[in-house]
Amino acid sequence: MTREDFLTCFGPVFENRPDLAEAVWAGGPDCRSAEALQAGFVAVLRSLRDEALTAFLNGHPDLAGALLARGAVTADSAKEQGSAGLDALDAAGRARFLALNAAYRARFGFPFIMAVRGRGAAEILASFEARLGRDAATERAEAVRQIERILLLRLQDRFGAA
Repeated sequence: MTREDFLTCFGPVFENRPDLAEAVWAGGPDCRSAEALQAGFVAVLRSLRDEALTAFLNGHPDLAGALLARGAVTADSAKEQGSAGLDALDAAGRARFLALNAAYRARFGFPFIMAVRGRGAAEILASFEARLGRDAATERAEAVRQIERILLLRLQDRFGAA
């Protein structure tokens, strides 16, 4: 696989950060499987520190937020949020998500991040509410774990293994 082919295929798996896929390429990615390639992406993700990690987390859209409503999220994010029904919430459901998004950002300084594929709105809301009660370090670590799961799912899609 050429660098250009790699970046075309895998550049979008990090939400709006193709430069991080470039870093994976620079590290000599193992493209034999989604799981092997995920290791390279996770290494790049875990190398981000402090402000760089916060900036990366802030590149993720709010669940059921304004960007989704405007169709301004990545194709992967639209598919994932759609699979959870977040693109079809009634007014009350959307208002609940918007309120929780605002509370979460105010508390932690980045958006609530969850691998939502295969989950329903009620399960996501319950997780949202539970995670709001956590301390900042625990929640930051959970956000990274959720991104690792999202990465794996997106890579499996590209490998045709999901």
